[in-house]
Amino acid sequence: MPQYKPLKILFSAGESSGDQHAANMFLELQKLQRGITGLGMGGAKMAQAGIDIRYDSTNIAVIGVVEVIKHYTEIRRALSQMRQLVATERPDLLVCVDYKEFNFKLAYYAKQLGIKVLFYVSPQVWAWRPGRVKAYGKVIDMMAVIFPFETAYYEAEKVPVRYVGHPSVDKVHAQYSKDEDLSLFGLDKNKPIVGLLPGSRGNEIRRMLPVMLAAAEKLQISFPGCQFLLPQADSISDTLLDEYISKTPVAINVIKNRPYDVIQCCDVVMTTSGTATLEIALLTVPMVIAYKLSPLTYILGRWLVNTPFIGLPNIVVGESIIKELIQHDASAEKLCAEVLKILTDKAYAEQMRENLSLVKQQLGQGGGSKNMAQLALEMLAETQGVINA
Repeated sequence: MPQYKPLKILFSAGESSGDQHAANMFLELQKLQRGITGLGMGGAKMAQAGIDIRYDSTNIAVIGVVEVIKHYTEIRRALSQMRQLVATERPDLLVCVDYKEFNFKLAYYAKQLGIKVLFYVSPQVWAWRPGRVKAYGKVIDMMAVIFPFETAYYEAEKVPVRYVGHPSVDKVHAQYSKDEDLSLFGLDKNKPIVGLLPGSRGNEIRRMLPVMLAAAEKLQISFPGCQFLLPQADSISDTLLDEYISKTPVAINVIKNRPYDVIQCCDVVMTTSGTATLEIALLTVPMVIAYKLSPLTYILGRWLVNTPFIGLPNIVVGESIIKELIQHDASAEKLCAEVLKILTDKAYAEQMRENLSLVKQQLGQGGGSKNMAQLALEMLAETQGVINA
């Protein structure tokens, strides 16, 4: 009979997407290995999956140089607490999910204590600082990448790497049919439906939601009858959204806990860059990507980043299939113009849908969370002789 040893895995996820990835991975782990326990840093999704959250990452889910500086004290406190957890709990495995710089430091500390480290979601070495591959190779035991083209960067430096598949491929499915959702959300299928996805971080909401709302006001004038939906991210409070939505004359239908059902109803989506763009692409819904950073972060980014695109659909396909409006171009006028083009130029919209179908082809069949769980157990088995069923 197989012999099982209770396993303890420490997770470190600093952002909303990482929280979801870790939660899905842990649920798969529980199916594969009895008695497994998880603890660490994360958010609501990880807690719901049964991971013991010792530090709530909501307050440190920021992006950009200026934003990190503003939250530096809290980020330092979180890192100190996580290092202490590594030292006192002595987990069988540390799983670092995204949140690159923070998790690099945590991984370095864990390796010094002889704890195996699995890093999930590679830093974008294909966009900037490719030299980080060597640095990460010294502090991790395995890099799990979510894009197939990323493996080559690690293999070239002989850093252990595994392509596990993108987790979005599995999770991006609407719960109901489009007709059912249209009825449920009280929408008129004969009138245009525009989605607003302003982000999952507070600073993104403050920077992008006012621009999107201003674009919605212009759309309402240019194209009367437009309906507007906003799927509220779990990490964003009602208070923060109301601060902006209450000031606009446009009716914005805010919907919680149903992002993919909301997106599938849309004829076009205005979205910030990030994982959301990939999820919209997987649902083959036309979109326009808009993003603003603090001036300092933007200047540094232009200097450091060596890629023509920031939108994941464009990066995956390797060409510009979605319009990107970045920094000064991310204006209400330009957002409105692109949305109107998608709504009125049927050939343009159909070509975009066809191009978006290529994204799913590139990402493959999915199974990312299960693949991650199996990889984690393989790593544990190497050092502890864990026998899996």
